[in-house]
Amino acid sequence: MTLQQMGKMAGIATLPLLILGIVLGIILWGSFNWALELTNTEKFCISCHEMEENVYQEYQETGHFNNRTGVRATCPDCHVPREWIHKVARKIRATNELYHKLMGTIDTPEKFEANRLELAMHVWKTMKENDSHECRNCHDFDSMDFEKQEPRSADRHEEAIDEGKTCIDCHKGIAHHLPEGWEEAAKAAGLQD
Repeated sequence: MTLQQMGKMAGIATLPLLILGIVLGIILWGSFNWALELTNTEKFCISCHEMEENVYQEYQETGHFNNRTGVRATCPDCHVPREWIHKVARKIRATNELYHKLMGTIDTPEKFEANRLELAMHVWKTMKENDSHECRNCHDFDSMDFEKQEPRSADRHEEAIDEGKTCIDCHKGIAHHLPEGWEEAAKAAGLQD
């Protein structure tokens, strides 16, 4: 057998492996993205009774849930970035939440309330560090028409721009009840003026 014939045989044998690799890649990538999106829905978020009984109930009382325009922000809109790499990073960090789910850390309203300040501080710290990235899924200073805002709101937003503030600096408790002692704890952690 010549070297040229051996090369042809190797090429023919490689083709099915290449096709198999592409098919497996599509299946694995598709499955991963399907699972990622499945866990990025409000229905999934409130499938835990801890979320359904606590934060989801208070969220239903806010303008993010029910408002005059009918535009509704769901749990992932506020807690998961839309960009793929940031979304995957957030999902990786969410494995800590799975651990606490298994340990029963917040499985009763009493346990949830006992941990509410710590949970809120963690979310606020993350949002402060990422310039309220999740808020910017829908809100952006550049898209705001200050002429159409209430004068007080327009003034505060302009001050925020001038002072380099981010959404969470002023909008803590926008969708959930504020925990007891939040102001002192946030100031001590550098998350509140």
